[in-house]
Amino acid sequence: MRRSNTQSLSEVIRDYVKGTSIEKKLKEVDVVQSWEDLLGKTIAHYTKSVSLKGKVLFVEINSSVVKNELFMMREEIRRKLNEKAGEEMVEKIIFK
Repeated sequence: MRRSNTQSLSEVIRDYVKGTSIEKKLKEVDVVQSWEDLLGKTIAHYTKSVSLKGKVLFVEINSSVVKNELFMMREEIRRKLNEKAGEEMVEKIIFK
């Protein structure tokens, strides 16, 4: 006999994640990991590190030319990252 209040495992996990602060951390990790997906392997090759602290994305680039190009595109990059996350996760991008 099956109970009427059964849920799939994915629903239970989704409800648990929403009920805790893990959801925000998972979205932060997703934003950092989506850097290569959005900008491609060439830019990722010049990227030393990407980290999100609060709503500020810190990106360390080892090429001044690439850093300058990304600086000019930072608002578009910010918009795409937030679009992928589904909410305003990044307010500012700082290139080092």
